[in-house]
Amino acid sequence: MPADAKSHVRLARPSLDLAAAERFWVGGLGLDVLYRHEGTGTTGDHSLLMAGWPDAAWHLELVGAPELAAASPPGPEDLFVVYLDEPVPAALVERLERHGGTRVPAHNPYWDEWGVTLRDPDGHLLVLSSRGWSNS
Repeated sequence: MPADAKSHVRLARPSLDLAAAERFWVGGLGLDVLYRHEGTGTTGDHSLLMAGWPDAAWHLELVGAPELAAASPPGPEDLFVVYLDEPVPAALVERLERHGGTRVPAHNPYWDEWGVTLRDPDGHLLVLSSRGWSNS
């Protein structure tokens, strides 16, 4: 069976601090906790958090691996973009900031024109875009 438009996508990355990441992505953006695993700390058994919207065809997997997160810091174009198809609500930006996010200027001015960029507690960038998007 080939991958197609119905294929679910998981974006996995290490996190320096899963509790801080959860506050930002769940409490701030409003994703649901889809799955949680408390690791034992033994090699290869890290804690993890899967967060997303229940009916979405994607989710984030945040792996509690500070040593891996520190070894691969995100760059200025490592973006997670959410297309809102409406103006970015100031209340949402404020909530993300209260939950550990920091509003930052975008590396690419396109995103400042069409949205708001926030740095999450791990240093990764979330762009809330006022534009819409369709792959069709």
